[in-house]
Amino acid sequence: MTSVPAQHALPSYLNPEDLGPWGVYLQQIDRVTPHLGPLSRWVETLKRPKRILTVDVPIERDDGSIAHYEGYRVQHNMSRGPGKGGVRFHQDVTLSEVMALSAWMTVKNAAVNVPYGGAKGGIRVDPKTLSRGELQRLTRRYTSEISLIIGPNKDIPAPDVNTNEQVMAWMMDSYAMIEGNLSTGVVTGKPISLGGSLGRREATGRGVFVVGREAAAKRGVAITGARVAVQGFGNVGGVAASMFAEAGAKVIAVQDHTATVVHQGGLDIPRLHQHVAETGGVAGFPGAEAILDRDAFWDVESEILIPAALEQQITAANAPRIRTKIILEGANGPTTPQADDILTDKDVLIVPDVLANAGGVTVSYFEWVQDFSSFFWSEDEINARLTRIMQDAFNAVWDVAQDKKVTLRTATFILACTRVLQAREVRGLYP
Repeated sequence: MTSVPAQHALPSYLNPEDLGPWGVYLQQIDRVTPHLGPLSRWVETLKRPKRILTVDVPIERDDGSIAHYEGYRVQHNMSRGPGKGGVRFHQDVTLSEVMALSAWMTVKNAAVNVPYGGAKGGIRVDPKTLSRGELQRLTRRYTSEISLIIGPNKDIPAPDVNTNEQVMAWMMDSYAMIEGNLSTGVVTGKPISLGGSLGRREATGRGVFVVGREAAAKRGVAITGARVAVQGFGNVGGVAASMFAEAGAKVIAVQDHTATVVHQGGLDIPRLHQHVAETGGVAGFPGAEAILDRDAFWDVESEILIPAALEQQITAANAPRIRTKIILEGANGPTTPQADDILTDKDVLIVPDVLANAGGVTVSYFEWVQDFSSFFWSEDEINARLTRIMQDAFNAVWDVAQDKKVTLRTATFILACTRVLQAREVRGLYP
């Protein structure tokens, strides 16, 4: 439960006794405010989303019944450019969560200096309960409901939890039908055949690996032989695990929604990917020890820990048990502020989500640029540009952290919030 500090004036639609992920974000803004200097007069801008749209999403189920789902699109800040952020389909999506995710997108985009603001969307639905036809109808209806505020120069959705290239294709087509013309830049993360970018699917995991390699060098941790533990084995955790394994690290533990598997000699990651593709999860993977207690994952000793699942996984309750040197936040908001403090006191280097997982939005930016120009780059070009941007962003954040004697999370917020508020100040208020 995250309650609100006394200094925050809360909007009426939030519960001050349990702010959820938005409360975590507010605490992060409080920590960065003393470092903003004269720009702090604008800091309330960061505590209030620019626009919140809540929509009803009715569809006809395959059995003829009518079902209604709750959907959101939140545009947090667009001082530096159009909104950018994913759409997630999950039964536990809340407005607080989508608000926080949109705000973290604002910070993330500014941290890697791409010309976007922050946005996010979601529907409260378990997509596993829907047929393919129902999922398509849900996606298209949601797109029609939010179509008045999205667009290639307004707000550009992308895949997130339980959404993928196919969902983006349906969103793009629905928007084209509504507008009467095809605009491929309205979403990113599309299939290659519809203007998607090479390297987009692997981009977030690749970015985690790139900043992990930089962080390891700063901490004197050799990647070769380093023990890596990964929570979440989807697009982010799975790609990051593959890249660390290819670089000579030992991925010794993987946890997903089905099980936790451990092998101190290093899991065979290509075989694990094949097993997950065939069975739907890591459970039952041969040649690995299965841990029945899910919380025991946090007891696995490693050099690098990658939480790449959902929010608020590392808390004050389990942080004291964690034995690692570097945490790379592949997921959004996986560490609470209280856990942050505990781990910092233990000299654990945390590369925050708003930096570590920014590879996805960076290549989404590349996709958007390619769509506008109708000129597409090779995968080698994309990976090289991504690597350079992520390295430059990490080193800029590292320099701020060293200069101001703050954590990498606070340093990332200092750099990003300064960029956002400078744009806000120079633009001024209208009218």
